[in-house]
Amino acid sequence: MNEAMHVPLVVIGAGATGLCTALAAADAGIEVLVLERDATPLGSTAMSTGLIPAAGTPEQAASGIVDSPEIFAADIAKKTKGAADAAMAINLARQSAETVAWLRDRHGIPLGLLDGFTYPGHSAQRMYGTPNRSGGELMGSLQAACEAAGVMLLTQATVTELIADGDRVTGVRFGRPDGSVETVGCDALVLACSGFAGNAELVARYIPEMAEAVFHGHPGNKGDALRWGEQLGAATADLAAYQGHGGLAHGHGIPILWPLIMEGGFQVNLDAKRFSNEAAGYSEQAAKVNAQRDHVAWSIFDERLHQLMCKFEDYRDALSAQAVVRADSVGDLAAATRLPADALAETLAEVAALTAGSATDRFGRDFTGKPVLAAPFYAAKVTGALFHTQGGLVVDDEARVRKPDGTPFPNLFAGGGAARGISGVGSDGYLAGNGLLTATTLGKLAGRTAAAQLAPAG
Repeated sequence: MNEAMHVPLVVIGAGATGLCTALAAADAGIEVLVLERDATPLGSTAMSTGLIPAAGTPEQAASGIVDSPEIFAADIAKKTKGAADAAMAINLARQSAETVAWLRDRHGIPLGLLDGFTYPGHSAQRMYGTPNRSGGELMGSLQAACEAAGVMLLTQATVTELIADGDRVTGVRFGRPDGSVETVGCDALVLACSGFAGNAELVARYIPEMAEAVFHGHPGNKGDALRWGEQLGAATADLAAYQGHGGLAHGHGIPILWPLIMEGGFQVNLDAKRFSNEAAGYSEQAAKVNAQRDHVAWSIFDERLHQLMCKFEDYRDALSAQAVVRADSVGDLAAATRLPADALAETLAEVAALTAGSATDRFGRDFTGKPVLAAPFYAAKVTGALFHTQGGLVVDDEARVRKPDGTPFPNLFAGGGAARGISGVGSDGYLAGNGLLTATTLGKLAGRTAAAQLAPAG
Protein backbone atom coordinates (compact mmCIF):
# COMPACT_ATOMS: atom_id res chain seq x y z
CA MET A 1 0.00 0.00 0.00
CA ASN A 2 1.32 3.46 -0.83
CA GLU A 3 0.27 7.08 -0.95
CA ALA A 4 -1.17 6.67 -4.43
CA MET A 5 -3.77 4.16 -3.23
CA HIS A 6 -7.38 5.24 -3.36
CA VAL A 7 -10.43 3.30 -2.16
CA PRO A 8 -14.00 4.55 -2.61
CA LEU A 9 -15.01 3.79 0.99
CA VAL A 10 -12.73 3.60 4.02
CA VAL A 11 -13.97 2.37 7.41
CA ILE A 12 -12.01 2.96 10.61
CA GLY A 13 -12.62 0.11 13.04
CA ALA A 14 -13.51 -3.56 12.55
CA GLY A 15 -16.05 -4.09 15.31
CA ALA A 16 -19.71 -4.74 14.60
CA THR A 17 -20.24 -1.24 13.18
CA GLY A 18 -17.32 -1.43 10.78
CA LEU A 19 -18.03 -4.95 9.57
CA CYS A 20 -21.74 -4.24 9.07
CA THR A 21 -20.80 -1.11 7.11
CA ALA A 22 -18.48 -3.17 4.94
CA LEU A 23 -21.12 -5.84 4.29
CA ALA A 24 -23.72 -3.27 3.31
CA ALA A 25 -21.32 -1.53 0.93
CA ALA A 26 -20.17 -4.83 -0.54
CA ASP A 27 -23.83 -5.76 -1.15
CA ALA A 28 -23.95 -2.77 -3.50
CA GLY A 29 -20.69 -3.64 -5.23
CA ILE A 30 -18.70 -0.82 -3.64
CA GLU A 31 -15.03 -1.43 -2.90
CA VAL A 32 -14.36 -0.91 0.80
CA LEU A 33 -11.27 -0.98 3.00
CA VAL A 34 -11.58 -1.55 6.75
CA LEU A 35 -8.64 -0.37 8.88
CA GLU A 36 -8.27 -2.05 12.27
CA ARG A 37 -5.68 -1.17 14.91
CA ASP A 38 -5.61 -4.66 16.48
CA ALA A 39 -4.10 -7.82 15.06
CA THR A 40 -7.53 -9.49 15.26
CA PRO A 41 -10.89 -7.73 14.84
CA LEU A 42 -12.60 -7.74 18.23
CA GLY A 43 -13.73 -4.32 19.40
CA SER A 44 -16.29 -3.79 22.14
CA THR A 45 -18.55 -6.31 20.43
CA ALA A 46 -16.31 -9.25 21.32
CA MET A 47 -16.57 -8.32 25.00
CA SER A 48 -20.37 -8.28 24.91
CA THR A 49 -22.98 -11.03 24.93
CA GLY A 50 -23.63 -10.27 21.28
CA LEU A 51 -27.35 -9.58 21.77
CA ILE A 52 -29.28 -7.37 19.32
CA PRO A 53 -32.87 -6.24 20.04
CA ALA A 54 -35.35 -6.29 17.18
CA ALA A 55 -39.05 -5.40 17.28
CA GLY A 56 -41.94 -6.67 15.18
CA THR A 57 -40.17 -9.74 13.83
CA PRO A 58 -41.79 -12.87 12.32
CA GLU A 59 -40.23 -14.97 15.08
CA GLN A 60 -41.92 -12.84 17.73
CA ALA A 61 -45.27 -13.16 15.96
CA ALA A 62 -44.84 -16.94 15.70
CA SER A 63 -44.18 -17.08 19.46
CA GLY A 64 -47.21 -14.93 20.28
CA ILE A 65 -45.08 -11.98 21.38
CA VAL A 66 -46.80 -8.65 20.80
CA ASP A 67 -44.23 -6.07 19.77
CA SER A 68 -43.63 -3.31 17.25
CA PRO A 69 -41.12 -0.53 16.55
CA GLU A 70 -43.50 1.88 18.25
CA ILE A 71 -43.60 -0.24 21.42
CA PHE A 72 -39.81 -0.53 21.35
CA ALA A 73 -39.41 3.24 20.91
CA ALA A 74 -41.81 3.80 23.81
CA ASP A 75 -39.65 1.51 25.97
CA ILE A 76 -36.60 3.60 25.04
CA ALA A 77 -38.43 6.83 25.91
CA LYS A 78 -39.59 5.41 29.24
CA LYS A 79 -36.15 4.08 30.23
CA THR A 80 -34.45 7.37 29.33
CA LYS A 81 -37.22 9.48 30.88
CA GLY A 82 -37.68 11.13 27.50
CA ALA A 83 -34.04 12.14 27.19
CA ALA A 84 -33.18 10.01 24.15
CA ASP A 85 -33.49 11.54 20.70
CA ALA A 86 -37.01 10.42 19.74
CA ALA A 87 -36.42 10.54 15.98
CA MET A 88 -33.29 8.44 16.28
CA ALA A 89 -34.99 5.94 18.58
CA ILE A 90 -37.95 5.30 16.25
CA ASN A 91 -35.66 5.12 13.22
CA LEU A 92 -33.48 2.46 14.84
CA ALA A 93 -36.52 0.59 16.15
CA ARG A 94 -38.06 0.53 12.68
CA GLN A 95 -34.80 -0.70 11.19
CA SER A 96 -34.11 -3.33 13.84
CA ALA A 97 -36.07 -6.29 12.44
CA GLU A 98 -34.64 -5.79 8.97
CA THR A 99 -31.11 -5.55 10.41
CA VAL A 100 -31.42 -8.95 12.06
CA ALA A 101 -33.05 -10.53 8.99
CA TRP A 102 -30.38 -9.04 6.68
CA LEU A 103 -27.51 -10.31 8.82
CA ARG A 104 -29.04 -13.77 9.21
CA ASP A 105 -30.58 -14.40 5.79
CA ARG A 106 -28.11 -12.63 3.50
CA HIS A 107 -24.87 -13.07 5.39
CA GLY A 108 -25.37 -16.23 7.43
CA ILE A 109 -24.99 -14.70 10.91
CA PRO A 110 -26.61 -17.28 13.25
CA LEU A 111 -29.08 -15.06 15.09
CA GLY A 112 -32.10 -16.47 16.90
CA LEU A 113 -34.76 -15.05 19.21
CA LEU A 114 -33.97 -15.70 22.87
CA ASP A 115 -36.73 -16.87 25.17
CA GLY A 116 -37.20 -17.34 28.88
CA PHE A 117 -36.65 -13.84 30.25
CA THR A 118 -36.98 -10.13 29.51
CA TYR A 119 -34.23 -7.60 30.19
CA PRO A 120 -34.82 -4.48 32.33
CA GLY A 121 -36.85 -1.85 30.49
CA HIS A 122 -37.90 -4.10 27.62
CA SER A 123 -41.64 -4.77 27.63
CA ALA A 124 -41.30 -7.73 25.26
CA GLN A 125 -38.86 -10.52 24.51
CA ARG A 126 -37.02 -9.09 21.50
CA MET A 127 -33.38 -10.05 21.99
CA TYR A 128 -31.57 -11.93 19.23
CA GLY A 129 -28.26 -13.69 19.76
CA THR A 130 -25.88 -16.36 18.54
CA PRO A 131 -26.18 -19.93 19.85
CA ASN A 132 -23.73 -19.29 22.72
CA ARG A 133 -24.87 -15.72 23.47
CA SER A 134 -21.34 -14.61 22.73
CA GLY A 135 -19.96 -11.40 21.27
CA GLY A 136 -16.89 -13.29 20.16
CA GLU A 137 -19.10 -15.71 18.27
CA LEU A 138 -20.91 -12.79 16.62
CA MET A 139 -17.61 -11.18 15.63
CA GLY A 140 -16.31 -14.43 14.17
CA SER A 141 -19.46 -14.76 12.07
CA LEU A 142 -19.26 -11.14 10.87
CA GLN A 143 -15.61 -11.53 9.92
CA ALA A 144 -16.34 -14.74 8.01
CA ALA A 145 -19.15 -12.96 6.17
CA CYS A 146 -16.82 -10.11 5.22
CA GLU A 147 -14.23 -12.55 3.92
CA ALA A 148 -16.91 -14.26 1.83
CA ALA A 149 -17.99 -10.86 0.49
CA GLY A 150 -14.45 -9.95 -0.55
CA VAL A 151 -14.06 -7.07 1.90
CA MET A 152 -10.51 -5.76 2.28
CA LEU A 153 -9.53 -5.79 5.97
CA LEU A 154 -6.16 -4.44 7.04
CA THR A 155 -5.22 -5.15 10.65
CA GLN A 156 -2.48 -3.52 12.74
CA ALA A 157 -3.30 -0.27 10.98
CA THR A 158 -3.71 2.55 13.53
CA VAL A 159 -5.28 5.64 12.01
CA THR A 160 -3.55 8.77 13.27
CA GLU A 161 -5.07 11.53 11.15
CA LEU A 162 -7.98 12.39 8.89
CA ILE A 163 -7.21 14.38 5.74
CA ALA A 164 -9.90 16.87 4.77
CA ASP A 165 -10.60 19.54 2.20
CA GLY A 166 -12.99 21.86 4.01
CA ASP A 167 -15.80 19.69 5.32
CA ARG A 168 -15.05 16.82 2.93
CA VAL A 169 -12.80 13.96 4.08
CA THR A 170 -10.36 12.95 1.36
CA GLY A 171 -8.25 10.31 3.10
CA VAL A 172 -6.59 9.01 6.24
CA ARG A 173 -3.07 8.39 7.50
CA PHE A 174 -2.31 5.30 9.55
CA GLY A 175 0.67 3.76 11.27
CA ARG A 176 2.02 0.25 10.82
CA PRO A 177 3.86 -2.01 13.30
CA ASP A 178 7.23 -1.23 11.70
CA GLY A 179 6.78 2.47 12.44
CA SER A 180 5.94 3.47 8.89
CA VAL A 181 3.04 5.80 8.11
CA GLU A 182 0.83 5.24 5.08
CA THR A 183 -1.91 7.24 3.40
CA VAL A 184 -5.02 6.11 1.57
CA GLY A 185 -7.44 8.38 -0.25
CA CYS A 186 -11.20 7.87 -0.15
CA ASP A 187 -14.49 9.25 -1.42
CA ALA A 188 -16.31 8.55 1.84
CA LEU A 189 -15.29 7.67 5.40
CA VAL A 190 -17.07 5.84 8.21
CA LEU A 191 -15.96 6.28 11.82
CA ALA A 192 -16.57 2.92 13.49
CA CYS A 193 -13.89 3.14 16.16
CA SER A 194 -16.07 3.20 19.28
CA GLY A 195 -16.29 5.64 22.17
CA PHE A 196 -14.02 7.05 24.89
CA ALA A 197 -14.49 4.84 27.95
CA GLY A 198 -10.81 3.86 27.80
CA ASN A 199 -9.67 7.49 27.97
CA ALA A 200 -9.35 8.35 31.66
CA GLU A 201 -9.10 12.09 31.00
CA LEU A 202 -12.33 12.18 28.96
CA VAL A 203 -14.16 9.94 31.44
CA ALA A 204 -13.17 12.23 34.31
CA ARG A 205 -14.35 15.24 32.28
CA TYR A 206 -17.71 13.91 31.10
CA ILE A 207 -18.57 11.03 33.49
CA PRO A 208 -16.92 11.89 36.83
CA GLU A 209 -19.05 9.41 38.79
CA MET A 210 -17.25 6.56 36.97
CA ALA A 211 -13.76 8.06 36.99
CA GLU A 212 -12.59 5.56 39.62
CA ALA A 213 -14.59 2.60 38.33
CA VAL A 214 -13.10 -0.50 36.75
CA PHE A 215 -13.01 -0.12 32.97
CA HIS A 216 -14.15 -3.33 31.33
CA GLY A 217 -14.05 -2.54 27.65
CA HIS A 218 -11.86 -2.59 24.61
CA PRO A 219 -8.60 -0.69 25.22
CA GLY A 220 -8.97 1.00 21.82
CA ASN A 221 -11.86 3.11 23.12
CA LYS A 222 -9.74 6.25 23.38
CA GLY A 223 -12.14 8.79 21.89
CA ASP A 224 -10.47 9.06 18.48
CA ALA A 225 -13.77 9.46 16.62
CA LEU A 226 -14.89 12.16 19.04
CA ARG A 227 -11.60 14.02 18.65
CA TRP A 228 -11.58 13.83 14.84
CA GLY A 229 -15.23 14.83 14.63
CA GLU A 230 -14.70 17.84 16.87
CA GLN A 231 -11.67 18.88 14.81
CA LEU A 232 -13.90 18.89 11.73
CA GLY A 233 -16.59 20.87 13.56
CA ALA A 234 -19.12 18.06 14.10
CA ALA A 235 -21.96 18.27 16.60
CA THR A 236 -21.79 16.07 19.72
CA ALA A 237 -24.41 15.11 22.28
CA ASP A 238 -25.07 13.08 25.43
CA LEU A 239 -21.39 12.77 26.35
CA ALA A 240 -22.29 11.90 29.95
CA ALA A 241 -24.22 8.80 28.84
CA TYR A 242 -22.67 5.40 29.39
CA GLN A 243 -23.29 1.73 29.89
CA GLY A 244 -22.15 0.49 33.23
CA HIS A 245 -22.57 -2.95 34.74
CA GLY A 246 -23.27 -3.75 38.36
CA GLY A 247 -22.15 -7.36 38.09
CA LEU A 248 -18.51 -7.64 37.03
CA ALA A 249 -16.96 -10.57 38.91
CA HIS A 250 -14.55 -8.97 41.39
CA GLY A 251 -10.95 -9.80 40.55
CA HIS A 252 -11.92 -11.81 37.47
CA GLY A 253 -13.22 -9.29 34.93
CA ILE A 254 -16.12 -11.51 33.83
CA PRO A 255 -19.69 -10.16 33.72
CA ILE A 256 -22.21 -12.00 35.87
CA LEU A 257 -25.16 -11.31 33.62
CA TRP A 258 -28.52 -9.84 34.58
CA PRO A 259 -30.96 -12.67 33.75
CA LEU A 260 -30.18 -14.08 37.20
CA ILE A 261 -31.42 -10.81 38.72
CA MET A 262 -34.47 -10.46 36.49
CA GLU A 263 -35.55 -14.00 37.30
CA GLY A 264 -35.37 -13.59 41.09
CA GLY A 265 -31.78 -13.13 42.21
CA PHE A 266 -30.67 -10.12 44.26
CA GLN A 267 -27.61 -8.27 45.56
CA VAL A 268 -26.36 -7.54 49.05
CA ASN A 269 -23.49 -5.44 50.38
CA LEU A 270 -20.88 -6.66 52.86
CA ASP A 271 -23.41 -6.25 55.67
CA ALA A 272 -25.64 -8.78 53.82
CA LYS A 273 -28.22 -6.06 53.21
CA ARG A 274 -29.94 -5.18 49.95
CA PHE A 275 -29.33 -1.57 48.93
CA SER A 276 -31.32 -0.91 45.74
CA ASN A 277 -33.85 -2.10 43.19
CA GLU A 278 -31.50 -4.40 41.31
CA ALA A 279 -34.03 -5.00 38.54
CA ALA A 280 -34.10 -1.33 37.50
CA GLY A 281 -31.15 -1.98 35.22
CA TYR A 282 -27.62 -3.30 35.26
CA SER A 283 -26.12 -0.07 33.90
CA GLU A 284 -27.27 2.21 36.70
CA GLN A 285 -26.53 -0.54 39.22
CA ALA A 286 -22.80 -0.02 38.62
CA ALA A 287 -22.65 3.28 40.53
CA LYS A 288 -24.90 1.83 43.28
CA VAL A 289 -22.55 -1.12 43.79
CA ASN A 290 -19.53 1.18 43.80
CA ALA A 291 -21.17 3.27 46.52
CA GLN A 292 -21.03 0.27 48.89
CA ARG A 293 -18.17 -0.54 51.24
CA ASP A 294 -15.07 -1.68 49.31
CA HIS A 295 -17.03 -1.01 46.08
CA VAL A 296 -18.36 -4.57 46.02
CA ALA A 297 -21.58 -6.55 46.41
CA TRP A 298 -22.62 -10.20 46.31
CA SER A 299 -25.13 -11.45 43.75
CA ILE A 300 -27.23 -14.18 45.37
CA PHE A 301 -29.20 -16.82 43.44
CA ASP A 302 -30.06 -20.52 43.42
CA GLU A 303 -29.87 -23.76 41.42
CA ARG A 304 -32.73 -22.79 39.09
CA LEU A 305 -30.97 -19.57 38.15
CA HIS A 306 -27.61 -21.30 37.95
CA GLN A 307 -29.05 -23.62 35.29
CA LEU A 308 -30.48 -20.64 33.39
CA MET A 309 -27.14 -18.85 33.46
CA CYS A 310 -25.25 -21.88 32.18
CA LYS A 311 -26.67 -21.03 28.73
CA PHE A 312 -24.33 -18.01 28.64
CA GLU A 313 -20.67 -18.28 27.73
CA ASP A 314 -19.69 -15.52 30.18
CA TYR A 315 -21.22 -17.42 33.07
CA ARG A 316 -19.49 -20.64 32.07
CA ASP A 317 -16.25 -18.67 32.02
CA ALA A 318 -17.04 -17.39 35.53
CA LEU A 319 -17.54 -20.98 36.73
CA SER A 320 -14.22 -22.01 35.19
CA ALA A 321 -12.53 -19.09 36.95
CA GLN A 322 -14.11 -20.15 40.27
CA ALA A 323 -15.81 -16.76 40.53
CA VAL A 324 -19.06 -18.41 41.69
CA VAL A 325 -19.49 -20.16 45.05
CA ARG A 326 -22.07 -22.87 45.86
CA ALA A 327 -23.57 -23.62 49.26
CA ASP A 328 -26.09 -26.19 50.48
CA SER A 329 -27.55 -23.99 53.22
CA VAL A 330 -27.82 -20.37 54.32
CA GLY A 331 -25.17 -21.01 56.94
CA ASP A 332 -22.80 -22.50 54.39
CA LEU A 333 -23.47 -19.55 52.07
CA ALA A 334 -22.58 -17.11 54.86
CA ALA A 335 -19.37 -19.01 55.53
CA ALA A 336 -18.42 -19.15 51.84
CA THR A 337 -19.03 -15.42 51.32
CA ARG A 338 -17.91 -14.28 54.79
CA LEU A 339 -21.16 -12.38 55.12
CA PRO A 340 -22.81 -12.06 58.56
CA ALA A 341 -24.96 -15.18 58.90
CA ASP A 342 -27.89 -13.68 60.80
CA ALA A 343 -28.19 -10.71 58.46
CA LEU A 344 -27.96 -12.94 55.38
CA ALA A 345 -30.67 -15.24 56.70
CA GLU A 346 -32.85 -12.21 57.45
CA THR A 347 -32.35 -10.83 53.91
CA LEU A 348 -33.14 -14.19 52.29
CA ALA A 349 -36.32 -14.39 54.40
CA GLU A 350 -37.22 -10.85 53.37
CA VAL A 351 -36.77 -11.69 49.66
CA ALA A 352 -38.87 -14.84 50.12
CA ALA A 353 -41.68 -12.74 51.60
CA LEU A 354 -41.41 -10.25 48.74
CA THR A 355 -41.53 -13.08 46.22
CA ALA A 356 -44.60 -14.53 47.90
CA GLY A 357 -46.27 -11.12 47.75
CA SER A 358 -46.68 -10.83 51.50
CA ALA A 359 -44.48 -7.74 51.80
CA THR A 360 -43.68 -4.60 49.82
CA ASP A 361 -40.13 -3.81 48.81
CA ARG A 362 -38.82 -0.52 50.19
CA PHE A 363 -36.78 -0.08 47.00
CA GLY A 364 -39.79 -0.54 44.73
CA ARG A 365 -38.90 -3.89 43.17
CA ASP A 366 -41.57 -6.45 42.32
CA PHE A 367 -40.32 -9.98 43.05
CA THR A 368 -43.67 -11.70 42.50
CA GLY A 369 -44.23 -14.20 39.72
CA LYS A 370 -40.93 -16.00 40.30
CA PRO A 371 -40.22 -19.07 42.45
CA VAL A 372 -38.84 -18.49 45.94
CA LEU A 373 -35.08 -19.04 46.02
CA ALA A 374 -34.18 -22.43 47.46
CA ALA A 375 -31.01 -24.30 48.45
CA PRO A 376 -28.51 -24.97 47.06
CA PHE A 377 -27.56 -21.32 46.80
CA TYR A 378 -24.98 -19.62 44.61
CA ALA A 379 -23.18 -16.30 44.95
CA ALA A 380 -20.69 -14.17 43.05
CA LYS A 381 -18.72 -11.24 44.42
CA VAL A 382 -19.04 -8.32 41.99
CA THR A 383 -18.07 -4.72 41.47
CA GLY A 384 -19.46 -1.92 39.31
CA ALA A 385 -17.74 -1.34 35.98
CA LEU A 386 -17.73 1.08 33.07
CA PHE A 387 -18.28 -0.81 29.82
CA HIS A 388 -18.64 1.82 27.11
CA THR A 389 -19.82 5.36 26.48
CA GLN A 390 -23.14 6.17 24.81
CA GLY A 391 -22.61 9.76 23.72
CA GLY A 392 -20.74 10.91 20.65
CA LEU A 393 -21.09 12.45 17.22
CA VAL A 394 -24.61 13.41 16.24
CA VAL A 395 -25.83 11.50 13.17
CA ASP A 396 -28.99 11.61 11.08
CA ASP A 397 -31.29 8.77 10.01
CA GLU A 398 -28.74 7.67 7.40
CA ALA A 399 -25.77 7.69 9.81
CA ARG A 400 -24.33 10.89 8.29
CA VAL A 401 -22.42 12.99 10.81
CA ARG A 402 -24.11 16.32 11.44
CA LYS A 403 -22.76 19.81 11.97
CA PRO A 404 -24.06 22.00 14.82
CA ASP A 405 -26.56 23.61 12.43
CA GLY A 406 -28.05 20.18 11.66
CA THR A 407 -26.72 19.84 8.12
CA PRO A 408 -24.74 16.69 7.31
CA PHE A 409 -21.12 16.43 6.28
CA PRO A 410 -20.99 15.45 2.60
CA ASN A 411 -19.13 12.16 3.02
CA LEU A 412 -18.58 11.46 6.73
CA PHE A 413 -20.53 8.77 8.59
CA ALA A 414 -20.42 7.30 12.11
CA GLY A 415 -22.02 4.47 14.05
CA GLY A 416 -21.79 2.44 17.23
CA GLY A 417 -19.77 4.01 20.02
CA ALA A 418 -18.52 6.76 17.74
CA ALA A 419 -22.05 8.12 17.37
CA ARG A 420 -24.55 9.47 19.84
CA GLY A 421 -26.73 6.61 21.02
CA ILE A 422 -30.27 6.30 22.35
CA SER A 423 -29.47 5.98 26.05
CA GLY A 424 -30.28 9.51 27.12
CA VAL A 425 -27.94 11.54 29.26
CA GLY A 426 -26.62 9.26 32.02
CA SER A 427 -26.41 5.59 33.05
CA ASP A 428 -30.03 4.78 33.80
CA GLY A 429 -31.22 5.12 30.21
CA TYR A 430 -29.29 2.17 28.88
CA LEU A 431 -31.44 -0.70 27.62
CA ALA A 432 -29.82 -4.08 27.10
CA GLY A 433 -28.73 -4.38 23.50
CA ASN A 434 -28.69 -0.63 22.78
CA GLY A 435 -24.99 -0.76 22.00
CA LEU A 436 -25.26 -3.47 19.37
CA LEU A 437 -28.51 -2.06 18.00
CA THR A 438 -26.72 1.18 17.15
CA ALA A 439 -23.58 -0.64 16.05
CA THR A 440 -25.22 -3.02 13.59
CA THR A 441 -28.01 -0.77 12.33
CA LEU A 442 -26.01 2.44 11.96
CA GLY A 443 -23.27 0.39 10.32
CA LYS A 444 -25.80 -1.03 7.86
CA LEU A 445 -27.22 2.42 7.15
CA ALA A 446 -23.79 4.02 6.76
CA GLY A 447 -22.75 1.35 4.28
CA ARG A 448 -25.93 1.63 2.24
CA THR A 449 -25.99 5.43 2.19
CA ALA A 450 -22.31 5.72 1.28
CA ALA A 451 -22.75 3.10 -1.42
CA ALA A 452 -25.68 5.01 -2.90
CA GLN A 453 -23.57 8.19 -3.00
CA LEU A 454 -20.63 6.40 -4.59
CA ALA A 455 -22.54 4.35 -7.14
CA PRO A 456 -21.91 5.44 -10.75
CA ALA A 457 -24.73 7.51 -12.23
CA GLY A 458 -27.10 5.54 -14.42
